[in-house]
Amino acid sequence: MPRGDKSSYTTKQKRKAEHIEQGYEERGLSEKEAERRAWATVNKDSGGGNKSGSGRGKPDSHGSSRRGGRAAADRPATDRSAAAKKGWETRRKNAAK
Repeated sequence: MPRGDKSSYTTKQKRKAEHIEQGYEERGLSEKEAERRAWATVNKDSGGGNKSGSGRGKPDSHGSSRRGGRAAADRPATDRSAAAKKGWETRRKNAAK
């Protein structure tokens, strides 16, 4: 089986990748990069291709789906910077104790 072959993925995994890819494209990524990230997310959630059928394969973790890839990106740079400085000060104070 050549690299990039998606034949071992279930239809559910293929639908999931398509949906994730559309989301990335809406956020401004190129089609190629969106597809790459979508399949990486599906692989992370489900551990790669699964054979179809009841009770086969591993359950999906959904860790990547919950985060959505936007956790830090939604906050302005000033907020992220302030949080980083506050965390650094706390670690510095705790280390001095």
